[in-house]
Amino acid sequence: MLNQTPNLDLMFQALADPTRRAMIDRLSHGPASVSELAKPFAMSLPAVVQHLAVLVSSGLVTSQKLGRVRTCQIQPEALSLAEQWINDRRTLWVKRLDRLGDFLAETADDERR
Repeated sequence: MLNQTPNLDLMFQALADPTRRAMIDRLSHGPASVSELAKPFAMSLPAVVQHLAVLVSSGLVTSQKLGRVRTCQIQPEALSLAEQWINDRRTLWVKRLDRLGDFLAETADDERR
C-alpha cells in the first residue's frame, strides 16, 4: 500500500475539485473530446486543458490525439484504487464501531446486574 500513496494523493487531489469531478462524471458515460468536456463550463479552453492535465497526471483519465482532436477517456482501474482505499478504511471503522457496540452492551448488562 505504501507504493500506492503518491498515486492516491494525486487522485484525491484531482477529485477534490468540483470541475474535475464533473469531468469524471461525464467521462463515465464514454469518451469525449476536450471541446465536449469544456461545453458545460464557463471557463477558457486552456483552463479546461489544465484541469484535464491534473486528471491525466493522477491516472484517472487518459487522452489521445487523433488529428486535431484530443479525446479523453476514464480509467476505471485507477478509480478502483481509490475505492479500495476508502473501503479498507470503512471496514476498519465498522470493526471498531462493532467492538464499541459490544463493549457498551456488555457494560450495560453489567450495570443491570
